[in-house]
Amino acid sequence: MKYKIRLANGKAQIIKISSAYFKSWHVWNIQFEDGKVAMLFKLGGEWMQRNEDFLDAQLINILGSSIDKIMSARKIAW
Repeated sequence: MKYKIRLANGKAQIIKISSAYFKSWHVWNIQFEDGKVAMLFKLGGEWMQRNEDFLDAQLINILGSSIDKIMSARKIAW
């Protein structure tokens, strides 16, 4: 699904988020407007990315927080 997030610099950006399973991990694939893709996963309470991805820590936290909000809204809707 596509979501609009606000980045740390105040700029809004549309991203596409899809979830999948990689081995035994629940992962979220993030696709940006420019076509770049990153994979995030949650380890305990901390959001992490694959080693080959390009996101800085602040952006990982923003995306992780957005995913947490989406997931909690889905749980309430069930």
